[in-house]
Amino acid sequence: MNTLFVILGPTGVGKTDLSLRLAQELQTPIISGDSRQIYRGLEIGTAAPAEKELKAVKHYFVGTHDVAEYFNASQFETEVMRILDEEIFPRTPNALLVGGSMMYIDAVCKGIDDIPNVDEEVRNSLHEQFLREGIDNIRMQLKMLDPAFYNEVDLKNSKRVIHAVEICLTAGVPYSSLRKNTVKNRPFRIVKIGLNRPREELYERINGRVDKMMAMGLEEEARRFYPQRELNSLNTVGYKELFKYFDGEWTYDYAVNMIKQDSRRYARKQLSWFNRDKDIAWFHPDDETAIMKLILESKG
Repeated sequence: MNTLFVILGPTGVGKTDLSLRLAQELQTPIISGDSRQIYRGLEIGTAAPAEKELKAVKHYFVGTHDVAEYFNASQFETEVMRILDEEIFPRTPNALLVGGSMMYIDAVCKGIDDIPNVDEEVRNSLHEQFLREGIDNIRMQLKMLDPAFYNEVDLKNSKRVIHAVEICLTAGVPYSSLRKNTVKNRPFRIVKIGLNRPREELYERINGRVDKMMAMGLEEEARRFYPQRELNSLNTVGYKELFKYFDGEWTYDYAVNMIKQDSRRYARKQLSWFNRDKDIAWFHPDDETAIMKLILESKG
């Protein structure tokens, strides 16, 4: 039976190195499940695979889209299912999805509700309103249009609040009425492998990775995109903190420390999300023997 292996875990845990070795063992390409690595030019800040790694193993969804392009988990689900059906499984019974973007992983493994595409005029109008007025009035719109979702959403998460209002205005019905949360059946087996480290070890790696990114030129990379800083694709850890430094709101040292802090916070959020999934088998990234044993026992 065809098998999709999913390598997931928090930022900085060590997914990339392990996934390259597993891809070569399984003789399969890698599908990147990172919602920011798809954008061209963000290589340093997203820790995208280097050119040498991309040459060693074929990757999907790395540097494939312009930062101004809109791309979401629903589109990712559709495109990954097509790639598996047309390009990977006809050649090999094993596929490999690697990443830490929770919604992207769930979109492939469980499916996304059939939510209508947002009307472009609605999106542009709300984006302009957000830039002009902030999030408060859009929150009030959500409360009127969909009080049920208003009561459950994280109101500090402007991206989710705005998206919900976009759907309400586009579909003409409350966003919550379209969210069925039904798990879709997949025509392949799914094996989820979670990577984690003791918290102190993970945080030390995250802090060290940020220092390495800065040494590699993250500041220059962020400056190239500073004129486009309002784009959703750039509302990303590593860039949004440096934009505040460029704006004169923060000092350089404070911005770098905030990148480390926000990266650690994001890692906690990822682990909280993944820990709800009882189908994940967890390993330390260095325990390759046990990971490979599971893969050999499970592969198609």
